[in-house]
Amino acid sequence: MQIFDTHAHYFDARFEREGEGGADAILRALLPDPVRNIVNVGTDCHTSRLAIEQAAKYNGMYAAVGIHPGDCHYLSDPDAALEELAALLGNADTRRRDKIVALGEIGLDYHWQEYNGIPMDKPKMAYFFERQMELAERLELPVIIHDREAHGDCFETVLRYPNVRGVFHSYSGSADMARELVRRGWYLSFSGTITFKNANRVREAALAVPRERLLIETDAPYLAPHPMRGALNHSGLLIHSLETLGELWGCAPEEAARITASNARAFFFGEIRENDQNKRG
Repeated sequence: MQIFDTHAHYFDARFEREGEGGADAILRALLPDPVRNIVNVGTDCHTSRLAIEQAAKYNGMYAAVGIHPGDCHYLSDPDAALEELAALLGNADTRRRDKIVALGEIGLDYHWQEYNGIPMDKPKMAYFFERQMELAERLELPVIIHDREAHGDCFETVLRYPNVRGVFHSYSGSADMARELVRRGWYLSFSGTITFKNANRVREAALAVPRERLLIETDAPYLAPHPMRGALNHSGLLIHSLETLGELWGCAPEEAARITASNARAFFFGEIRENDQNKRG
């Protein structure tokens, strides 16, 4: 089983509160078997540093750095925060040293009307989103998009940056939007929501995505799949999502794992997909 978890947050305090031995105990048990790779995704400059520090400790773990649309509400000086992020991303050599493979997660979140007492600020979210898309374009980095109940605005924003490639993580949009994003070169990633009994819309979207453009993720410690819904999520639980994906594709979960891992390596590392190699061979 070659599982590639494309989106997790192992620096999250929930691992220390709920997991025996914390995140380190979980990661030591999972890497490199049955989980071969994990992308540890920051949500502000502080957690992005934590993601980098954790990635340095584990073969197979990589980092993404960025400012989440919810976290941007707590930043009083947006330009200073963005300058700090740019410094964290550094140059190609420092990114390689720090195992940074993407800029994210970034985007828009219209679900909450306030963030810990701070009213939702759509213009501020949009500002951070646009500036980080510009940064990704300048650095030629792939992006990880957070889109929660903001499908139209997220779609319109990414269209303004045709040179930026990326993935919509924990995809929750329509099948039609999925097809259009794929047509424009984007990947879509599916989390444990694909297993939820009331998530027919998510499964319809997954079926609309060509196999070579679909990624799989946990969003750990959140969004644990059925039948573990509500539990502390971790990369080992991806097997449940892979079983559901295999059912949709008509294949074994091991084959779903192989395909999605090959896609993830193509997306993050620029590797030729295994199925492309087979075609060329």
